Amino acid sequence: MIRIREDIQAGLAKDPATRSALELFLTSPGLHALWSHQVAHLLWNRGLHIPARIHAQWTRFWTGIEIHPAAQIGRRVVIDHGMGVVIGETAIIGDDVLIYHGVTLGGKINDTVKRHPTIGNNVMLGAGAKIIGDIEIGSGAQIGANAVVTKSIPSGAVIVGPQATIIN
Repeated sequence: MIRIREDIQAGLAKDPATRSALELFLTSPGLHALWSHQVAHLLWNRGLHIPARIHAQWTRFWTGIEIHPAAQIGRRVVIDHGMGVVIGETAIIGDDVLIYHGVTLGGKINDTVKRHPTIGNNVMLGAGAKIIGDIEIGSGAQIGANAVVTKSIPSGAVIVGPQATIIN
């Protein structure tokens, strides 16, 4: 379930400000939120929705990172400077994704369908990026700070600006 060594190695590789595994283990709210999400997700999948939501709310209180217990998150995901990160119920995040503070993976419809983004592998989501709706962000894409993305993005694309302009 919780892959402590793998997650710590990923965090050290993606955060040059962290100097040791012990420092990351003790002080990373992103790491703590992801580990806590694994517990909430397990509760959710066992049909214990209210305990899962309560657990997620406590995690939000302690870390400033809100992850719905039903969200699906891959391996070696790193949330760096995670304050204000919001990951919605039907979001799917691939492996080796780097998420900076203020990122929202949100929905744009109010219905019980897939309404949150799917993020491929090896994606970087810049600070303040808003990825909204049932769209796909292709593997290897980079979403710049404060980009607002409401349409699917191909693999390897680099997106910048509030109008989500592809620059490569």
